[in-house]
Amino acid sequence: MSISARKRIWGWYFFDWASQPYSTLLLTFIFGPYFAHVATQHYMAAGAEGEAARASAQALWGTGLTISGLLIAVLSPVLGAIADGSGRRMVWIWAFSLLYVLGAGGLWYLTPAGDFLTPAVALFGIGLIGMEFATTFTNALLPGLGSEEEIGALSGSGFAFGYLGGVVSLILTLVFLAESGDSGRTLAGLTPGFGLLDATTMQGTRFVGPLTALWYILFMIPFFLWVKEPQRAAADRVPPMAALKGLWASVLGLARRRSLRNYLLSSMFYRDALNGLFSFGGVYAYGVLGWSTPQIGLFGILGAVTATLASWWGGRLDARFGPKPVITGSVLVLIGVCLVVVGMNRESLFGLPLAPGSSLPDLIFYLCGALIGGAGGTVQAASRTLVVRHTSPERAAETFGLFAFTGKATAFLAPGLITLATTLSRDQQIGITPLIGLFLMGIVLLAWVNPKGEPRP
Repeated sequence: MSISARKRIWGWYFFDWASQPYSTLLLTFIFGPYFAHVATQHYMAAGAEGEAARASAQALWGTGLTISGLLIAVLSPVLGAIADGSGRRMVWIWAFSLLYVLGAGGLWYLTPAGDFLTPAVALFGIGLIGMEFATTFTNALLPGLGSEEEIGALSGSGFAFGYLGGVVSLILTLVFLAESGDSGRTLAGLTPGFGLLDATTMQGTRFVGPLTALWYILFMIPFFLWVKEPQRAAADRVPPMAALKGLWASVLGLARRRSLRNYLLSSMFYRDALNGLFSFGGVYAYGVLGWSTPQIGLFGILGAVTATLASWWGGRLDARFGPKPVITGSVLVLIGVCLVVVGMNRESLFGLPLAPGSSLPDLIFYLCGALIGGAGGTVQAASRTLVVRHTSPERAAETFGLFAFTGKATAFLAPGLITLATTLSRDQQIGITPLIGLFLMGIVLLAWVNPKGEPRP
């Protein structure tokens, strides 16, 4: 039975819809802040003072992200080259989907008692590895979905559909699951899980892990039914060792491929900074502004809605002007957001005192959330398009593997620098400042990237 091109495209879109809750619910808005709360209380019970306890919690979270990022960096290009050589990418998506589900589902066991902190960090890392690798192999299917002129709009629409899935999952979580630590009720005033989940042990918030796993299982069904990769003749398949030799030749060939080399370096810095902003946004809101889980959830909804709209609109701008100008504009917006975040707390804004109990920091940070979502969505979609312009369908997994490698080779850098700055200063605001430098380095290197790409020789 033949599958239409339209169904293949929609099946490919469903990966973004299915996988987005890992970033939206777990990494940024629900589980991340919950982890920060539990870890902070754990360290305070062990004798640390408030600010020191919050900094230690942020450092533990950053350590987990650093280790996961290093593993992803080392293995992405290797597995990508092997997958290209065999012509089989779907089997890798199946395998890493299993890690995604196991890692997300296991987060249920982090109770407010804080006796599961290290295993929770490990499980989160396993799920994150699953998501990142599944994304790499799914992105490698993009060149076969349309012409070069269509890729920008397809990439933007995929991200928009994914962010929409993030919005829906986040709304469902806030209305029916995530409880306030004070009232024990959700944002809609309901008992979590229709009374089936115990608010005193935060079971509503903890269920976000199993929900993310179940969401992925359900919505990957259209992907696996409708997305079929082209069959490669046995004579055209490349043994693993030969594929790795080809990868090494490609790495050495970067010396001659000026545009691709500079783009990989540029994206390495600005994507690392963006991931740092996503990863620590909710932790910052909890530690500096004292937001509750429902407040952080509203922040997430706003960011996801703007990301949905901006990704779709950015895809159209990408199709018209190319991905490079879209990336540049988006990164400049994110630099502005970082400056605001560093200069604001409950008591002051860029050194100017605020009235006690002022809601201005809350309003400004909500606006920052909208800008992070919008600019983050467009920069990710346009980055995917620019990778396609630097590869061919036959070597797409390898190139996206290199893209993942450079995105994760320094993935320890943003969380590591944030951890270092936070630890030395004992101040979460100052801890965010390294992201500004990473974004600026990305902008500078992007100037030497050919906007039309550099097809593989």
